[in-house]
Amino acid sequence: MGIGERTVGEIKQQLGKSPDFVCQSAPLRDDDRVHCIYLASIVICEQIDELILKPILEAYAAGRNEGFSKPAAPEALSSLVPIANKTIAAGTAAAVKKLLDGQCVLVAEHAPGFLSCDVAKGDYRSITEPKTESSIRGPREGFVEDIEVNMALIRKRLKSPNLIFESFVIGSETATNVCMAYMGNIANEGIVNEFRKRLDAIQTDSVLESAYIEEWIQDKTLSPFPQLISTERPDGIVAKLLEGHVAVLIDGTPMALAGPITFFQLFSSPEDYYQRADIATLLRWLRMFAFVLSIFVPSLYIAIVSYHQELLPTPLLISIAAQREEVPFPAVVEALIMFITFEILREAGLRMPRIAGQAISVVGALVVGQAAVEAGFVSASMVIVVSLTAISNYISPTYSFGIAQRIVQFVFMLMAGVMGLFGLMCGVFMLFIHLVSIRSFGAHYMAPLAPLMLSDLKDTLVRVPRKLMTRLPQETKAKKNAR
Repeated sequence: MGIGERTVGEIKQQLGKSPDFVCQSAPLRDDDRVHCIYLASIVICEQIDELILKPILEAYAAGRNEGFSKPAAPEALSSLVPIANKTIAAGTAAAVKKLLDGQCVLVAEHAPGFLSCDVAKGDYRSITEPKTESSIRGPREGFVEDIEVNMALIRKRLKSPNLIFESFVIGSETATNVCMAYMGNIANEGIVNEFRKRLDAIQTDSVLESAYIEEWIQDKTLSPFPQLISTERPDGIVAKLLEGHVAVLIDGTPMALAGPITFFQLFSSPEDYYQRADIATLLRWLRMFAFVLSIFVPSLYIAIVSYHQELLPTPLLISIAAQREEVPFPAVVEALIMFITFEILREAGLRMPRIAGQAISVVGALVVGQAAVEAGFVSASMVIVVSLTAISNYISPTYSFGIAQRIVQFVFMLMAGVMGLFGLMCGVFMLFIHLVSIRSFGAHYMAPLAPLMLSDLKDTLVRVPRKLMTRLPQETKAKKNAR
C-alpha cells in the first residue's frame, strides 16, 4: 500500500465514512496514480472534472512534462491545474480541514503531502434591502450570509489601501471564519489590539451568529445595553470604520458588529447623514424623547395612580378613578398584565408565518385590549399607556437597544409599584450609575457628556452641518483628528 492509499484511508476514517465523501483514483502510468478527494455536497463537481482531472490526465498521457519520468508529486500536479486558489500542504488533519472548507484534495500515490484546490460552491442569498433596518434615503444593499460577499460590499464603498482585514477561525467544531476590519491609518492601535486579543481568547465549540462573538468580547456581560453596534448595513459599517471604529464580520450571518460605541450613538442611524442637519437633529430628538416615554410613562402612571393622586388635576383624577372603579387589581398588577400580554402578542407576531403574524400582532392587540377594558380587568387609560409605550419602543434604530428599553421599563414599573416616585427616582439613579460604569473597549459609554468632550457634541444631541464636522470622535482615540 502506497502513501496515497494510506492517506485516503486515514482521511475517510476521520470523516466517519460520510455519504458525500468521494475519492476518484486516476491512473497515470504503471503503478503510479493520483487520488482526488472531495465532499460532493459542498463542491462544484463539474470544475473538478474539467479543471483538475482532465488537465492532469491529458498532460500525463501526452508525456510533455519532463518530470513525468518520476512519480507524481503535489508540485508537479500544481503546475497542471489552472485554478488560482491552490496550496500545497501535508498532514491528514490539514487535508480534512481543506475538505471541510469546500476544497478538492489531490494525493499522489508515491509522494508525501497533498495539493488542495478551491472548488467550493458559491451559493448565497442575493443582496437585498436589510429587513431590520429599512431606509428611505440611502443605499438599499444589505449584508448576506457569505463573509466574502460582505467584505466585497465594504471594499466597494471604501476603495482605500488602508482598509485592513484580519482573518480568524473560531469554533473547534464549526471552524467559523471571522474577519476583523479597520482603517490602518485611522483606528487606534490599542483598540485594534484589544479586539484582536479578545477574538484570539475565544474558546468555544461553535459560532453560528454574531451574538456568539458579541457575548465573548463585550466588556460588561450583565448589562441589557448593547456595547457593540449590530447592523446589516454596509454603509453604516463603512461610516464607523472611517471614524476609527473596528468592525467584525462573521461567516454565516448578515449581522456585522462595530465598536467601541457610546450610549448616544444608539440614537443615531446611517440615514441621519443622508438628511439635512436640521432634519437629522429633529429625528434624533424624537428618538430620545421616545426613549424617555418608553421607560418613564408606565412607571409614572403607576406611581401617581397608586401613591401620588394629588399630582393630578381634579377632572383627570375623577376620570381615572371612574375608570378604575371596577378594576380588581392594583395599578402595578394591571400594568404587568397588559405589558406581558403585549409582549406575548409581539413574540407571536414574530414567530408565526408572515401572513398570519401581522394579524396576530395588530388585530390581536386591539381585540385583547378592548375585551380587557369591557371585562373590567384593566382601565382604558392603562390601554393608552401601554399603546404609547409600545409604539415608542419601535422608534429605536437598533433592535437590541429596543429590548434594553423594555427591560428597564419593567424594572422601573416594579420599583414605582413598590415605593412610588421615590422608587422611580432610585431606579433613575441606579440607571445613571450603571450607564456611567460601562466601558466599550475602553471608551466611556456616556461620552461625550461624561466625561465632557465639547467637540463631540456636534454629533450627539444635535447634528451640525457636515462642513462644521471637521474632527473625528475623541472617544475612538483615532490616529488623526481631522476628517
